[in-house]
Order: sequence, then structure tokens, then C-alpha cells
Amino acid sequence: MIGKIAGRVDYKTTDHALIDVRGVGYIVFLSERALMTLKPGEAASFYTEMIVREDAMTLYGFSSLVEKEWFRLLLAVQGVGAKAATAILGALGPDGVSRAIALGDWNAVKAAKGIGPKTAQRVVMELKDKAPTVMAMGAGRAPALDDVVVETYMPDPMPASATAQDAPANNAQPEALSALTNLGYQPGEAASAVATALNDAPDLDTAGLIRAALKLLAPKG
Repeated sequence: MIGKIAGRVDYKTTDHALIDVRGVGYIVFLSERALMTLKPGEAASFYTEMIVREDAMTLYGFSSLVEKEWFRLLLAVQGVGAKAATAILGALGPDGVSRAIALGDWNAVKAAKGIGPKTAQRVVMELKDKAPTVMAMGAGRAPALDDVVVETYMPDPMPASATAQDAPANNAQPEALSALTNLGYQPGEAASAVATALNDAPDLDTAGLIRAALKLLAPKG
């Protein structure tokens, strides 16, 4: 089973790209959103999921572990195949899928190409309880390219003056979810409050996000 792939983009089409890894070409199916970021001749890396059927072995690629996990969960929903799961991720992105499902927003899911209202509602109903776990995974980065042997590829070293602040790493979402569940809130309601708060103010830090979510969870009346 192939779990990740890193190499150079040979070419791309409307639904897949050919990745050259040390002279071996791998056809990797990707979402429209992911394909837009690729340029022939440039380096690329993906986490992958291989689907094996009687008549084919198909490799799907993802830019983060969150995206890969949502793909796997979407495939478990009745009526959602690999093409539909890829379309949902392409339309919303992994973070968008997390928020839509946590909020029960099936209309957002329905916006994906080929997804009808019944399927969108089924996706939200069946996966809403899974959202907190996936959201807590954070936005994992794509696998590194350091195992790719390409003589013309020389990544620039990080400047000596660079600090940890130069590399953005927003852990507010999983940390807020953890804090809320530790306070006794159910994972589903905690995820819904965090998603709502992020929709209203995407740049909140952990403390601000927790405060905003607590306000939403406070008893009304």
C-alpha cells in the first residue's frame, strides 16, 4: 500500500496528475482544488490512499492528513464514492468540510458537483460525531520532499535569522476543542461552537476561540 508520494509533476489533467518519482510515473487522482496548485516540472508531495477493485487500482492524493481522513470517512457514507468524496473536498477543502459537517450545514456539502440534497444530508447526519476527532488532527502538512532524488531540485535553506514565528502553525482549533471537552461539553456541541466561532472570526487565537465558543454554549434565557 502506498501511503505517500513525492516527486515532480510530469503533467496534469482535469482529475489527475502524473508524478515522476525517480523515473517511475504514478497517476494520482486529486481534487480540483489540489490540481490548481500544481505546475508541470515543479516538485509536489501528497499523502495517498489506494483503492483496489477487481478491475483497477487507483491512487488518490491529499495535501494533508485531515483531507485524507475526510476522504476515508466520506467513502463510508452510503452513496458516496471516490469521485463524490473528491468533489466535496475540492469544493470545500478539508477545513470547509470539517466546519460544514460540525455545523450540520448540508447545503454547503450540496454545493459540490454531483452531490444531491439527500446525499448531502446523509453525509452530515452520519459524520457529525466524527468531526471533533478529525478537527483535532489539525492541518497536517503534506509529506516532505527530502527523500526525492532530483538533481535539479535544490531547496533554499531557512535563513539563520528565521524563527519559529516565521512558520505559521495555528493550533487554536484542536486546543479549543480539547479544552471544551475537558470542561464537560459533548464533542459534537463543542465542535459546532468552535466551527461557528471560527466562521465569525477566523483569526482568533486559542484563548479567544475558547471564549467565543463558551459564549455560544452558554445557556440562553
